[in-house]
Amino acid sequence: MRIGELARRTGTTTRTLRFYESQGLLTAQRSANGYRDYDEDDLRLVTEIRTLQTVGLTLDDTRPFVECLRAGHDSGDACVGSIEVYRRKLAEVDACIDRLAAVRAELHDKLTRALTGFTADPCTVPTQEPQ
Repeated sequence: MRIGELARRTGTTTRTLRFYESQGLLTAQRSANGYRDYDEDDLRLVTEIRTLQTVGLTLDDTRPFVECLRAGHDSGDACVGSIEVYRRKLAEVDACIDRLAAVRAELHDKLTRALTGFTADPCTVPTQEPQ
């Protein structure tokens, strides 16, 4: 298949596919007229890259998955390098969740302190300052 069809079938653009090629993630065969030629294996590679990016992996993170598929495995995550990326990324996400939980707790404490003794007068109409 040509680059336009691969882009259409993977939901990406020809520019993105050329970028993947420039980064060594995708290798196109060339037809006699110089057009890029791709096959179903390339479709699997691009689909894998796109799927991994949707869960937060960087393009560099996808390299072990691409290499795993190129090595003939049925899945990109069937290799040690892919598992290591999953573990590292999961640790990053856990650390982020921990930081957000701490921020949430601090905000909750501040709100609780701010509301202590606070009673809004239901009969007071807020006024706007002149602009």
